Amino acid sequence: MSSPTLSALVIARNEEQQLAACLETLRFADELVVVLDRSTDNSRAIAEQHGARVLEGAWELEGPRRMAGIEACRCDWILEVDADERVTPELAAEIRARLVAAPFGHFLIPFHNYIGDRLVVHGWGGSWGVSATVRLFARGAKTWGDQRVHPRVELRGTRQQLQAPMIHYVDRNVSDMLARLDRYTSARAADLRDSRQIGSFTGNVRRIFSRFWKCYVSRKGYREGPYGFLIALMAGLYPILSYLKARLEPE
Repeated sequence: MSSPTLSALVIARNEEQQLAACLETLRFADELVVVLDRSTDNSRAIAEQHGARVLEGAWELEGPRRMAGIEACRCDWILEVDADERVTPELAAEIRARLVAAPFGHFLIPFHNYIGDRLVVHGWGGSWGVSATVRLFARGAKTWGDQRVHPRVELRGTRQQLQAPMIHYVDRNVSDMLARLDRYTSARAADLRDSRQIGSFTGNVRRIFSRFWKCYVSRKGYREGPYGFLIALMAGLYPILSYLKARLEPE
C-alpha cells in the first residue's frame, strides 16, 4: 500500500515579502500549489522558483478563492497555509507520520501566534485569532462558505489533533492590529448588509463586554499583559464596529 500524498496549498495576494519563507517550510509536501488573488508584485516568480504550480485569478470572496485552490490540488491530503504562517520541522514530521494510517477526515492544528517577535499564547478568540484550527484534511473533507470574513466551514469525516504547532505571524505591531480591525469590520459589515440582519445597537454594545471577558478572563488574556488587553479589546470592538459600518456607511 502506497503512502498518502500531500498537497501544500498557499493562498496569497501581494505577499512577496513573506512567500519565500513560507514556501521554504513546505518542501516536505509532494506538491506545492499557490493561488494568487489579483497579485501585482513578484509573488508568481517566487512561487515558481520554489517549484509551485500557480493559479492566478480574481476572487471577491475568501471562500470561493480557497475552494479554487483546494480543487486545484491533486494529492490525497491538503495542508492549507497562509503566507504569514510557517510549518516547523516538528510539525512536518508529525504530519507525515500521522497521515500513514489516517482515516478520511481532518486534523486540528495548534497555533503559536506572534505579534512582532512576541509569542502570545493566551486570549485569542472572539473572531480575533485562533489557538487551533483545521488546516490538514483529506480531499473532500472540507468545504468553505461564501462569507467575506471568517467564512463558515463544513467538515466531514473523523477529527484528529496534532501536537506540534503552526507558527503564525499575526501582526507586526499595534498599528497592524488596528488596520486589521478596520479591514475585518468592513468585510463583516458587507456580509451583514447582504444578510439584511445586522442586529441591534444594544445587542452589539453588550457583546463588547461579553467578548472582552471571554478573551481577557476566560481565555486568560490577562497573563499576556498589554497584549492580552489589546486582543480582548479588538475582539470586543469587532461586532459593534461591524454593525455601525453596516448601518451608517453606504454600500
